[in-house]
Amino acid sequence: MKVIALKFENYRNLKDNIISPCDGVNIIYGDNAQGKTNLLESLWFFCGGHSFRGSKDSEVINWDRNFAKIEMRFFGQDREQTAKILFKGGKKTVEINGVQKNSAAALIERFCAVVFSPEHLSLIKRGPGERRKFIDSAICREKLKNAVVLSKYNRILNQRNSLLKDIYRRPSLEDTLSVWDEPLLKNGAVLVKKRIDYVKMLSDRAVKYHDGISKGKEKLKIRYVSGCDITEDDSTDEIYEKLKTKLETHKSDDIRTGFTNYGPHRDDIEIIINGKNAKAFASQGQQRSAVLSLKLAEASVLRERMGEEPVILLDDVLSELDAKRQDFLLNELHGCQVFITCCEKSNKEQLKNGKIFLLNNGVVS
Repeated sequence: MKVIALKFENYRNLKDNIISPCDGVNIIYGDNAQGKTNLLESLWFFCGGHSFRGSKDSEVINWDRNFAKIEMRFFGQDREQTAKILFKGGKKTVEINGVQKNSAAALIERFCAVVFSPEHLSLIKRGPGERRKFIDSAICREKLKNAVVLSKYNRILNQRNSLLKDIYRRPSLEDTLSVWDEPLLKNGAVLVKKRIDYVKMLSDRAVKYHDGISKGKEKLKIRYVSGCDITEDDSTDEIYEKLKTKLETHKSDDIRTGFTNYGPHRDDIEIIINGKNAKAFASQGQQRSAVLSLKLAEASVLRERMGEEPVILLDDVLSELDAKRQDFLLNELHGCQVFITCCEKSNKEQLKNGKIFLLNNGVVS
């Protein structure tokens, strides 16, 4: 997967332009608040029509314009293709190879990338919900049916929790709880199995990337943590039975609290560096290195599943990394197209082969 050209018009603070990146490492260099992240965001939109910053579509339109448009020419699926996204009137229209699509989701099957931004450090710094969200997002991008399973599980969970609150006030409703238990268990077992399989694949690759980034000084370990005594070797049927046992054992607790206390929605992914929990003991640089390793591992899994290299987008990735770790990212990510934003002049001078774009007040040169 390679971006051949990117065109933007009225997009945030970026001045209308067309850029042509190289096939290797592309550095977007400039001071803070010049538009570097905006450029990466425009590329990420082609992965499925959403901003990695959580922004609303209307926010990407330059403040004194009534529309914004981004266009990309790229190589993927063994051929050159085009994609266009128009933001106007609170709506977003998508065109792929000259054909208008009903949904931006159509982009998922055409272009793929992996993005790192400082916000992703929340994978380590915040609670289990952030890590579950990361894994669930990855497995849903992998297969549409995984997204269906996750959606069903969350919907049934919400319905069960609503009923639990009603049972506390009206005990006669307890007999209807079984209506939601069975579909919750079935979808939950499939979801956990998909998560565990993905975490195992991710861990194998992340360990190798972290070894390269840290130059062999640190050992990374990632494992799936379940409150239902589930192990990574369990089959879907075994997971189902363990979830069922936990649900039945804690039924009275669920009614008392008005909440389903155990299940996939309470699981976590533990990130360990040199035998210690990264959230509690890792430095800022170590945490950044660990999240980077996860993101590069995510790209590796995508490559294996899709048959081609995803584009890698790294926003403000080099700060708080020492020179050796910076060198790995700038000069040792071979075979894939990379976009890196940075502020420090020394960073761009470290690049041995690639292309450098200067971004100043929205102007790319």
